[in-house]
Amino acid sequence: MKRTRAALLCLLTTLLLISAADSTVMRLEMTHRDTLFPTSVRRIGDIIGSDQKRHSLISHKRTTATNGGARLSLRSGFDYGAAQYFAEIRVGTPAKRFRVVVDTGSELTWVNCRFRGKGKTENRRVFRAEESSSFSRIGCLTQTCKVDLMNLFSLSSCPTPSTPCSYDYRYVDGSAAQGVFGKETFTVRLTNGRVARLPGVLVGCTNSFSGDSFRGADGVLGLALSDYSFTSKATNVFGGKFSYCLVDHLSNKNVSNYLIFGSSSFSSATKLNATRTTPLDLNVIPPFYAVNIIGLSLGETMLDIPMQVWDATQGGGTILDSGTSLTFLADAAYKAVVSGLQRHLVGLKRVRPEGLPIEYCFDTTSGFNQSKLPQLTFHFKGGARFEPHRRSYLIDAASGVKCLGFVSAGEPGTNVIGNIMQQNYLWEFDIVASALTFAPSTCL
Repeated sequence: MKRTRAALLCLLTTLLLISAADSTVMRLEMTHRDTLFPTSVRRIGDIIGSDQKRHSLISHKRTTATNGGARLSLRSGFDYGAAQYFAEIRVGTPAKRFRVVVDTGSELTWVNCRFRGKGKTENRRVFRAEESSSFSRIGCLTQTCKVDLMNLFSLSSCPTPSTPCSYDYRYVDGSAAQGVFGKETFTVRLTNGRVARLPGVLVGCTNSFSGDSFRGADGVLGLALSDYSFTSKATNVFGGKFSYCLVDHLSNKNVSNYLIFGSSSFSSATKLNATRTTPLDLNVIPPFYAVNIIGLSLGETMLDIPMQVWDATQGGGTILDSGTSLTFLADAAYKAVVSGLQRHLVGLKRVRPEGLPIEYCFDTTSGFNQSKLPQLTFHFKGGARFEPHRRSYLIDAASGVKCLGFVSAGEPGTNVIGNIMQQNYLWEFDIVASALTFAPSTCL
């Protein structure tokens, strides 16, 4: 019971992180950073707080193709007490392994690092920049530092021409990372089993960081749509696409799938006949991956939600974000969804677990058949429909307690489809075609 409750707490906790042969694809293994432990019900409050702060940042941020690709292992962070997913990356020469948060809402990729005697070394893997023959710093007087990296919180301080470009990257949940920018080589495993090197990747050499956002991680893999994100570098090399399949967020670290750069393989684990495609709106809420939702339904009933909720030009709009755990809905949509679902939970006692600031939670100790819940459906422009699994919107909060996994985004507000709602689906982001393809999958 305690482990389950702690799992939801951490689950909500979010950050608020070639010399390739033809016919190859890169993929990273991905892990969820979530942990719902017995006595940690109050951690859920912290998690929700982080999600809400992250949502406010999202709102603020609004104002050569090859025939294959690369893959990185991808796992749930459950065993590490984290609410996100982790990938394993290899950085530098010789290559060193690091476990990083996979974050489609962050532009900066960074690792715990030691440079010129500065940096944390305790209880984490450390990248020693000066021991890597491929690390090159970015000078503080360069155009790159003074102009191009301003959105990544580069600092204006430049006491000498030889001083490296530094940053103070702030996350809205109070977490922060400070260090210096550099260019480095990443080593990736290809889908054909071979290995390739990606030189010249912008990386943050973080020598100081604080906050719970990085629990269990050595850094962040920034996958937002940006000229300096890892996505930009990898998709330029492997063909303009990346994809991931998020295993159940309560999975242990031995259960994994892959983050793939290049064409996805829709394997037997994915229901090919259920594959759907909808436009990606890459310019409306940069640097996030926005989709055009036109409505929500429960069962066969379309919910009465004003269209401006989905209109990015009026402060609404919707993004997919791997760094947010719960799903945020603008107030009008939130009220319509939770009230509609609550009508199917009338036989259950509504509870308010101590320290758990989720509005709709229910006692299920007497048993509850989740199949009785109506199917929630997101209707996209063009006719595509996303039908998340019921356990993705009625989630375990503690032993015998389930909660509706939604948070109000206010009005107006950016709608965010979080990583729990995305679980057990394969998602392919085609940057070149501005298209999002998805299908249900076991992710195994």
